[in-house]
Amino acid sequence: MSEERADLRTRLADLEAEMHGWSSAHPDATLEAIERDMDRRLRALRAEVLVSVVGAQEQAPGTCPDCGVPLVRRGSRVRSLRTDGDQPIALNRSYASCPVCGHGLFPPG
Repeated sequence: MSEERADLRTRLADLEAEMHGWSSAHPDATLEAIERDMDRRLRALRAEVLVSVVGAQEQAPGTCPDCGVPLVRRGSRVRSLRTDGDQPIALNRSYASCPVCGHGLFPPG
């Protein structure tokens, strides 16, 4: 976990350096323009962190909502979603089904 935090700190330091470079290249930029560019970069970084956090969650198969029988894993699929910041992300999600009635479930995105 500390390695991930160190990587995040490095990425934030890189972002700060990029913003200083952008600001130097755009000396007449308004606060609004600087903020808009920074937000764009932060949304991309936020999406990466979100994928990392969600990907680390253990997904228990649970039980069938119809029969109450424990669900059986039936593999995983990549699910393409968009974050609240409109960034595309791909999550590897486990799918499960009921061995009795065949009811299939997947985790919400």
